Amino acid sequence: MPPMRPMVQNDPNAKADMGSIKKILAYCRNYLPAVIAALIFAVGGALTTIIGPEKISDLMNEITSGIITGINTESVEKICYALVAIYAGGAVMRYGQQFITATVTQKVSRKLRTDIDEKINRLPLSYFDKTTKGDILSRVTNDVDTISQTLSSSSANLISSLALFVGVIYKMFQTNWILALVTIASSLMGFVLMSLILKNSQKYFNRKQSDLGVMNGHIEEIYTNHNIVRAFGAKDGEKAKFYEVNERLYDSNWKSQWFSGMMHPIMQFAGNLAYAMIFIVGVAFIVNDNSAVTLGTIMAFVIYARLFSQPLSTFAQSLTSVQQASAAAKRVFEMLEAEEQQDESAKNAAVPQVKGNVEFRNVKFGYSPEKTIINDFSASLKAGQKVAIVGPTGAGKTTMVNLLMRFYEIDGGDILIDGVSTKTLKREQVHDMFDMILQETWLFDGTIRENLIYNKEGVTDSQLDKACEAVGLKHFISTLPQGYDTRLNEALNLSDGQKQQLTIARAMIKDAPMLILDEATSSIDTRTELVIQQAMDRLTAGRTSFVIAHRLSTIKNADIILVMKDGDIIEQGSHEKLLSDSGFYAELYNSQFVTA
Repeated sequence: MPPMRPMVQNDPNAKADMGSIKKILAYCRNYLPAVIAALIFAVGGALTTIIGPEKISDLMNEITSGIITGINTESVEKICYALVAIYAGGAVMRYGQQFITATVTQKVSRKLRTDIDEKINRLPLSYFDKTTKGDILSRVTNDVDTISQTLSSSSANLISSLALFVGVIYKMFQTNWILALVTIASSLMGFVLMSLILKNSQKYFNRKQSDLGVMNGHIEEIYTNHNIVRAFGAKDGEKAKFYEVNERLYDSNWKSQWFSGMMHPIMQFAGNLAYAMIFIVGVAFIVNDNSAVTLGTIMAFVIYARLFSQPLSTFAQSLTSVQQASAAAKRVFEMLEAEEQQDESAKNAAVPQVKGNVEFRNVKFGYSPEKTIINDFSASLKAGQKVAIVGPTGAGKTTMVNLLMRFYEIDGGDILIDGVSTKTLKREQVHDMFDMILQETWLFDGTIRENLIYNKEGVTDSQLDKACEAVGLKHFISTLPQGYDTRLNEALNLSDGQKQQLTIARAMIKDAPMLILDEATSSIDTRTELVIQQAMDRLTAGRTSFVIAHRLSTIKNADIILVMKDGDIIEQGSHEKLLSDSGFYAELYNSQFVTA
């Protein structure tokens, strides 16, 4: 285990991000009537709490004055009944406030999650290239939960505490202004100390949320690829990284909680100091025969002091939660305000009947402005051709396919499908033109049927049988207890090859006009590959297909082979022609069959 050491990061955001808090409040605008109702209930509950001490003071004075002459039981009963009614009404109002606040909070949280889900579909792929999956997941779950908890608890407490705070001050000055000043001065000592703490604590709350996102990203990455970590013996190194990230999270979490934990003791000390000062000053008044202060007045001010310090303590605790919510909201709204893909609602171009003619005209592209990956790519491909794209790693093969699918926007030049620029088409239109089978398989938690007919309606069992038979899966599925309705889970234990066969069958069922195969048979054994290759030949017949392959033996029958190097096409032609030219392709091809 690596040594545990403090790790401190400087964070310029030492104060709560008021901009993020305002954005959260903006989400509550649609529920303004409910918020107003909650406010009314909060004020009503505060008023009942404030009136209570006055009645208790009357009760105490009634009892003390009647000790010698006799207690007026009728008057005492009336005061007691009034107290019961006041506090019962206060309880009803506080329940109403909490109910409304909880309802509004959950609706706001639901809207936040919905907006994030919709936002993800509008974000360009470049955003996900720069942000880890774990960090995105943390924003959707942990950060939204933090905001929800703060709105649910702190917002209700802040409203009622504010009303109580104002009302108590008014009643104290109405009763005795000298004791009111003594109570406020004693209590404000804690408030000043609390302000100093808040001034220095926000940076740790920001760090905590950020470190939590880093931790989630690290765990998601390592646990997902745990077999690779074990295979390469990198357990100790990854453990050291985990301890480093965990120590950072521990440091920021501990400091934020330490500051948070100081709030209550400080306010409790201020409250106890206020009690002592009230008794000292109050007794001094009574000893000097000052009729403005009675034993009932002192008892009322003891309650007022508690009620006065209570909202201050609530402010302290709520502001701690607000700081956490502020840090969480900052991360959430960073995502919600991230630059989106260009709005294409005004585009009305279309390709009525896709034939599959594709042309690249002087295409230029780079994942970052300072580094161009595709320099000047040009190619003209006819409908129905099987086009193979080959080249060394990093040549730009997959990048060209991503540009063709408009996963990324080109920096220069143009890409045309049947003479229509893809810039004038909506992304969804371009995506619908293609089937896409990638090297990495993607299957979701559901039945085999649901995975095969993904996002397509009206698929019959005979169509499923035909596709699965073509890829060599028909017999395997027939041996399963529920057939196509078998749920994909760990118990089924599909091999990588079988997963790839399912994705290929899914593409066959979609039956789009054009096809993209990116190392689609890399996870399949040689014998299964022959079955798949035959299915591919049937699948690619009559449609434009783009095949990215490192095993050059699989693309011998391609109509045209584009050889890429450093973002440019350096050779193109059929397999036989490129071999006879004895150029870069011939060198690549022959290198795969050289024996040591």
